[in-house]
Amino acid sequence: MFPNSILGRPPFTPTHQQHNNFFALSPTLYSHQQLIDAQFNFQNVDLSRAVSLQPLTYGTVSPIQTSTSPLFRGRKRISDEKAFPLDGKRQRFHSPHQEPTIINQLVPLSGDRRYSMPPLFHTHYIPDIVRCVPPLREIPLLEPREITLPEAKDKLSQQILELFETCQQQASDLKKKELCRAQLQREIQLLFPQSRLFLVGSSLNGFGARSSDGDLCLVVKEEPVNQKTEARHILTLVHKHFCTRLSGYIERPQLIRAKVPIVKFRDKVSCVEFDLNVNNTVGIRNTFLLRTYAYLENRVRPLVLVIKKWASHHDINDASRGTLSSYSLVLMVLHYLQTLPEPILPSLQKIYPESFSTSVQLHLVHHAPCNVPPYLSKNESSLGDLLLGFLKYYATEFDWNTQMISVREAKAIPRPDDMEWRNKYICVEEPFDGTNTARAVHEKQKFDMIKDQFLKSWQRLKNKRDLNSVLPLRAATLKR
Repeated sequence: MFPNSILGRPPFTPTHQQHNNFFALSPTLYSHQQLIDAQFNFQNVDLSRAVSLQPLTYGTVSPIQTSTSPLFRGRKRISDEKAFPLDGKRQRFHSPHQEPTIINQLVPLSGDRRYSMPPLFHTHYIPDIVRCVPPLREIPLLEPREITLPEAKDKLSQQILELFETCQQQASDLKKKELCRAQLQREIQLLFPQSRLFLVGSSLNGFGARSSDGDLCLVVKEEPVNQKTEARHILTLVHKHFCTRLSGYIERPQLIRAKVPIVKFRDKVSCVEFDLNVNNTVGIRNTFLLRTYAYLENRVRPLVLVIKKWASHHDINDASRGTLSSYSLVLMVLHYLQTLPEPILPSLQKIYPESFSTSVQLHLVHHAPCNVPPYLSKNESSLGDLLLGFLKYYATEFDWNTQMISVREAKAIPRPDDMEWRNKYICVEEPFDGTNTARAVHEKQKFDMIKDQFLKSWQRLKNKRDLNSVLPLRAATLKR
């Protein structure tokens, strides 16, 4: 399990365990004065006197040395305000890079069509260097759930399965991200000693590809923070710390002042791009909701991955450019599978309200996937038929003008008449906080492009029954 995280053993050896935990701390965890103190800590921290961090190494690759130089050696960045729209998801870097050979050698090849619900892997014990952080209670290991991939009885279904097996995130990919998270948590705790850093999003929800970026959520207190003021101030301190202290193994750190501000950076060791936010805790909850859906039925993960690849290929999977985010696409797939005449998925929030309630403490949300048994559907549609049905549903059946996509209700529901939904082109309900995850689609031209791509792809695929007709497999496999 993860060291120093909500998903594994406690951060200290048993002799150092305490009985309180981070999320039971006082709500007034970081007052204005404490933020000033954190800034003072940043300006005066002497890393030469701190316990030295363990260098990150993968296989036999040489460890990356961390720099203590106060000089920022990165390149000059353009203005964040001009480069990124306020409502859009931050744009990804497209810099080419190669993973170390040793990493590629560790990727397991698929011998037969079986995979497991990953027990979030074991790593060697690494103690926290900041002893004032209250450890979390020990959490039992997640038991693996063995799932057999669906049988492919036609060419289209076979192509979907082969693409999934080639491009799905491997355990070694997840381990690289977790090692970076653990290292960064220890660094950030020099500024905010009682904070916790969580890995969230596609890296952990079961829908990640080998090329997926990493999403991190820095939790400094249990209640929400003001994203325009408090979160930006905290991220400003984190950004300065990355620039001055960690330039040896972090490059291109950028503070992006979006609706939910982030620090965006690249880890030199793993070559993974990361987005780090503050207290956007709904991301922790929906990570484990989606993880439960991902392993609930064996056709869900292959179908989601191929649809994300298809949308990316046709340039409709980038919220920073006014199209659909990956999160919105996943919710659209789940909604489609819930609304079939013979549903393939139920509403987990209706059947297991106690497991997916917002009242569940954050350090317990990872239990949800363990508490839900596999869903047995009478629908025997092939992956090829489901892909065709998904394209047809949004091309010809769904009413974009009056309906809202709701995974929480497992059906399309009327749009509410308020500012969040009024005059929006696409409405996808966030299952926990009820916001519109597709609000980035705010131009009619982009909306028409999305609808047109659904229609054209459905017609082309229906006629040829070949995935290459809508998604060139060679190019999709190379991107992984």
